Amino acid sequence: MSSTAPFNEFIVLIPARLDSTRLPRKPLADIVGKPMVVRVAEQARKSLAKKVIVATDSIEIQAACALHHIDCVITRADHLTGTDRLGEVAQLLSLKPTDVVVNVQGDEPLIPPELINQVALTLITHPQAAIATVAVVIQDASDIASPHVVKVVLNHAGEAMYFSRSVIPFLRQSSPDMIKDAALLPNYLRHLGIYAYRANFLLAYSELAVAPPEMAESLEQLRALWHGYPIQVYVANQAPPAGVDTAADLERVRALWK
Repeated sequence: MSSTAPFNEFIVLIPARLDSTRLPRKPLADIVGKPMVVRVAEQARKSLAKKVIVATDSIEIQAACALHHIDCVITRADHLTGTDRLGEVAQLLSLKPTDVVVNVQGDEPLIPPELINQVALTLITHPQAAIATVAVVIQDASDIASPHVVKVVLNHAGEAMYFSRSVIPFLRQSSPDMIKDAALLPNYLRHLGIYAYRANFLLAYSELAVAPPEMAESLEQLRALWHGYPIQVYVANQAPPAGVDTAADLERVRALWK
């Protein structure tokens, strides 16, 4: 697919592992009568993607997808990251190097279809980029210093310069009032974990050496930057509903679904 390809010329891949330390068997957790991974796939189907596929190493997840008529492929169980798993799927599907793949996490049952469309469009319209992702302006000043909130700094072209769990950019000179009031601060951007990739990057990713910043921050997107792959970032107006990491998150999503 070239940079001028039709807007709907992309596919959605949903990596899903059954093991989860914080919420066991998370992809199969029931959300009002259907497994979570099925709910995610159904949301993704509301986007303009031409195809939505779950990628898993679990026969149970494959069976749940089949029951609800969701396309699913079985991958190896030894992948270190979800991106590595998508690389195997790109091979299994014989994707063309320029095909665009949107990676939707399997614990995002409320993800807006419009956000999926937007991250795909961002990559399609920026042919120099290997990856596109999304950020949102941080509204709560306490999130700026939180290591659980990944920040990103962009260059003048909207490409990622660096991702970090630390405060970036760091304010060398600041006042207490600035720290208390996010409106007085620079536009701190929170990274959201949705990506669009060109298939040739997915095929190359598993061959790339692990990067020192990736190890330090535990952020796999830093491997791409380390090796010189441009990441285009779309800044959304607002953050999507939070995904499911814990049992409390699951109950929140169930209540919203009802």
